[in-house]
Amino acid sequence: MLYDVAIIGGSYAGLSAAMPLVRARKNIIVIDAGERRNRFAEHSHGFLTQDGTPASEIVSQAKEQLQKYSTFEWQTGSVKRIETVADEFYICVDQLRSIQAKRIIIASGVTDQLPNIQGLAERWGKSVFHCPYCHGYELNLGNIAILATNPHAFHMAMMLPDWGTTTLLLNGQALLNDFEKEQLQKRAVILDDRTIQCIDHHADIVFDHGEVGHFDGLFVQTKPQIQQAWIEKLGCKIEKNEFGQFLQTSVLKETSVKGIFACGDVARLGGSVPLAVGDGMLAGMSAHKSLIF
Repeated sequence: MLYDVAIIGGSYAGLSAAMPLVRARKNIIVIDAGERRNRFAEHSHGFLTQDGTPASEIVSQAKEQLQKYSTFEWQTGSVKRIETVADEFYICVDQLRSIQAKRIIIASGVTDQLPNIQGLAERWGKSVFHCPYCHGYELNLGNIAILATNPHAFHMAMMLPDWGTTTLLLNGQALLNDFEKEQLQKRAVILDDRTIQCIDHHADIVFDHGEVGHFDGLFVQTKPQIQQAWIEKLGCKIEKNEFGQFLQTSVLKETSVKGIFACGDVARLGGSVPLAVGDGMLAGMSAHKSLIF
């Protein structure tokens, strides 16, 4: 079967992209490997009508609604390679199935590259976070820390006092200039330049000489990475900078390769459910229009 659109990634962006397409009665297939970026978090916040809903439940509800449309199909599996023949794409899934489509929407997400600090990865999404808009309110104006992993930690440290008493953990690095220190002081941000040994208990910071800082939550700026080798082989342009890796797209979400669109965290800064949903909707509508014009 030749599908109108194949969507790679069945999380928020991918499922949102599917909705305008099935409502335009296009035959689509969503291919999903089951590894949402926010699978480590218990709840999602900031998405209208779904604030506080378990992240997995939002995906389940969306999938259930889409399955009511006769032109929607779901395929569990991982994409291994994609080949282009004339104006069509052949997608190999787990070496078992070849899927043929006129258009592709990449919504496969990114992987967070976490700082190599003992105890951090185990607490990711539970007491260690990347987005204060998603998780800051639930810290109830408590003691918050942010781990400086790059010079841009200054910007988040300036924001975080709106969610609680804030400490910027420099971890032995000289990342701040005098102006930044002055601005942080005005925001009552505490600067701590001690070297971190590990993270213990809920979000306690254990320093090299055994001292312990007690915090209600820790924020970290991750470096999102595109893990799928097949994306680079397609020839889609990837922007790589200090913030991570992202697919370059036009304002209508088309990549540098004609007929291939991208949406969600794989194609934008700022990881959040509502941003991914809006991005996916635009990609789905754009892919539909590209089949006509």
